[in-house]
Amino acid sequence: MRVVFMGTPEFSVPVLEALAAHHEVIAVYSQPPRPAGRGKKDRPSPVHARALELGLPVHTPLNFRAEETRAEFAALQADIAVVVAYGLILPQAVLDAPAQGCLNIHASLLPRWRGAAPIHRAIMAGDAETGICIMRMEAGLDTGPVLLREATPIGATETTGELHDRLSRIGARLIIGALERMPLPEVPQDAAGVTYAVKIDKAEARVDWTRPAAELVRQINGLSPFPGAWTMIGGERVKLLRAAPALGAGAPGAVLDGFRIACGTGALDILEAQREGKRPMPAAEILKGLSLPDCLV
Repeated sequence: MRVVFMGTPEFSVPVLEALAAHHEVIAVYSQPPRPAGRGKKDRPSPVHARALELGLPVHTPLNFRAEETRAEFAALQADIAVVVAYGLILPQAVLDAPAQGCLNIHASLLPRWRGAAPIHRAIMAGDAETGICIMRMEAGLDTGPVLLREATPIGATETTGELHDRLSRIGARLIIGALERMPLPEVPQDAAGVTYAVKIDKAEARVDWTRPAAELVRQINGLSPFPGAWTMIGGERVKLLRAAPALGAGAPGAVLDGFRIACGTGALDILEAQREGKRPMPAAEILKGLSLPDCLV
């Protein structure tokens, strides 16, 4: 098939690679290069960079408001467009341009967790499973009918970073299967199960030790590696990157043993953390150079 691919972050790259191996990718759309690094020089997105390595033409419009931009997209005469975490709103004229429309790969079991941060929110909510949906795009936010879905369990200490990578690989495999089987039955989403995965706010990242341990484990794992849940230790902001429930009790924030911390209810073990300017480390390693107070606040 003649495919237009539209994506921006690292999550989208395995899908681009799979499509390029099985179909004719006639164009790649990605968000424009952004300032990054110490020099704040414009850096292409992960999808943009990988597309260039694959020898694919790349388009980086700021938006699709201009008639010229929409006409350029329509002139590609694509059979289908595949959209994965692109980050731009597509007007109806763009959605209708490919002969078989636009398919979106969404990292949740729709209608649960429509929106910007479905992986983070699934872990933070304590969901037992999540998955990938291949959805036909409509003008609404993740409202279209679902063509294929695949569920996967969420591990007890799995982080957003790990689940992100796993779902990306599932999405790449699932979209190839979907294109091979087109046209597929399209199942409308059940309005009764709709939830929204609002964008992560950095204000959510500070750990409040008065909360139950189960909630804090989900917060720490769900915000790892970005933006990273954190607590203050000796005047230093330390990111907590992986946690697990543990036995124990004490005043909220009390250090019980090693990196075991009492919470409002129960306790948790910090399994991995990161000091300012340092790499992520297992708890045993980080404690060699970090003295914990009697109580964290």
